[in-house]
Amino acid sequence: MPSQQIETGISRADAGRLIRATGGELLELLREASAVRNARTGRVITYSRKVFIPLTNLCRDRCGYCTFAREPGDGKAHTMSPDEVLAVARAGRKAGCKEALFSLGDKPELRYPEYREWLEQRGFGSTIEYLRAMCQLVFEETGLLPHANAGVLSRDEMEQLRPVNLSMGMMLETASPRLLAPGEAHHRCPDKVPKVRLAALETAGELRIPFTTGILIGIGETLDERVDALFAIRKLNEKRGHIQEVIVQNFRAKPDTLFAGRPEPTALDVARTAAVARLILGSTVNLQVPPNLSQDAYGFYLFSGINDWGGISPVTHDFINPEMAWPQISALESVTREAGFELRERLAAYPEYLSDSTWMAEALREKALAWTDEAGLVA
Repeated sequence: MPSQQIETGISRADAGRLIRATGGELLELLREASAVRNARTGRVITYSRKVFIPLTNLCRDRCGYCTFAREPGDGKAHTMSPDEVLAVARAGRKAGCKEALFSLGDKPELRYPEYREWLEQRGFGSTIEYLRAMCQLVFEETGLLPHANAGVLSRDEMEQLRPVNLSMGMMLETASPRLLAPGEAHHRCPDKVPKVRLAALETAGELRIPFTTGILIGIGETLDERVDALFAIRKLNEKRGHIQEVIVQNFRAKPDTLFAGRPEPTALDVARTAAVARLILGSTVNLQVPPNLSQDAYGFYLFSGINDWGGISPVTHDFINPEMAWPQISALESVTREAGFELRERLAAYPEYLSDSTWMAEALREKALAWTDEAGLVA
């Protein structure tokens, strides 16, 4: 792997070989990925101190691995009231959080008339209208910087949310339409059609929204399909420069899902995929592996080219993977330091986006800059 490829991203053929690397070639892959990361951020590894706000867990999709999504009438179905949203945000602010991560199901009002009526009774025509109001409420009342993870959004919906979000996100998960077939992960999931998600990612770039995306590994995709998804992300970012972060997220089996018996990716599989992702993406994109999804092994991922741990909450658990607790920030710092790195707190938008006023609303940017030092990290 010549040094020029480290910066520009490796070829599709090389990536297809390295996603299967073993032995000495695997060790060289990890070394090369680490070199690319070091060229970008040196020995600094970042995280965001966040509060997790699951605005509604109603969703029109039925992913084979998901326990977050619920239907009306399910005792675990819930849409948060403004008072509940504010209570969580205030608790997060008290605990030193600076990011409010809003997570919610895709377009539940299109599937459930009773939920649509709930919105209408409160003066909202859609979930996105309600989300916008809650993002604005949290920012105005607590100063927390919203980051909405609201699934597939239209241009109009993104334009509604942009003034009240420092950044936004949506996992691509996979670029393979094969996983839409019966028995596969995304059967009966209109919002998981790859071309629909890729179009939404491109729209975010056109609107200059700092955006987080990524792949979900272990949901039935082949190794080549993982590589295809990463190249699709790279292509979009080369065009618009808006992909601030790519997550390599590992599937975790849950007992009350269709995929309860599916094998989970090993730590080595996650590390190898992350390293290939780093070489594909080069030094232009931040790379993350969620530490709570590999509780006994996450320190190992620091040797695969990642430079970020994502959002960590001292207040709320991971509502997408509720069985997997966040690591204590002190423990995260210890593991990071033991591997030879320095842990630094960042905001919901990375430093390179904070330095350019065209990426976000000025009120949000002013608040972000007040929290950060000359490096764009939390002072």
